Amino acid sequence: MRTRHTPILLAAAAAALLAGSPAPRADDPPLNQPPPGYTALFNGKDLTNWQGLIDVKARASLTPEQRKQRQAQADERMRQAWSAKDGILVFNGHGDSLQTVRDYGNFEMYVDWKIRPEGDSGIYLRGNPQVQIWDVAKNPVGSGGLYNNKKNPSTPLVVADKPVGEWNTFWIRMVGERVTVKLNDKLVVDNTPLENYWFPGEPLPTRGPIELQNHGNVLEFRNIYVKALPD
Repeated sequence: MRTRHTPILLAAAAAALLAGSPAPRADDPPLNQPPPGYTALFNGKDLTNWQGLIDVKARASLTPEQRKQRQAQADERMRQAWSAKDGILVFNGHGDSLQTVRDYGNFEMYVDWKIRPEGDSGIYLRGNPQVQIWDVAKNPVGSGGLYNNKKNPSTPLVVADKPVGEWNTFWIRMVGERVTVKLNDKLVVDNTPLENYWFPGEPLPTRGPIELQNHGNVLEFRNIYVKALPD
């Protein structure tokens, strides 16, 4: 279905961008077509903009040549585990997580996700875990919390998950070390610092990749949009 960008919708989008709130999306937009101000990280056809995982702790210890070789190996594993099918980014349950080619500092993003029973995943921000995704039937606290936080809040404010097998939508905003998350339009994380998982006690990196994590479950993602914000 084609989306008609009416003046009212465009005006609302502009106002939302200025206010730092999620830009509205049409009820039934075409897949992988970003709202105003955002760029699609997934084009619905292939793995452009994505690469195999090298975690940020490992990256810090590699020379440029070592990283190039390691990246080639990681990309080969990526192609065996991740694919685009009917406009959806699919993980087959066997392999590593997925990582953006580009590093990001401050940003906003949308991502739709769907899991199966007992599914477990997450969104890494600047290469650090994580905005949690899991089966609410098994983890009643719900998805969206900053799971690996130790000192700052780690659990979501409310349970906003849809049943397993249905699509959920995150809107994530990261500025400095602070993260805000809406899950299915409900606020679940409110401007909370994300802690440095790889180097505890140190400041969070100012830039890093966005990652789609897996724990050996079949996963699906779509409508992955990002908007870089001033550092």
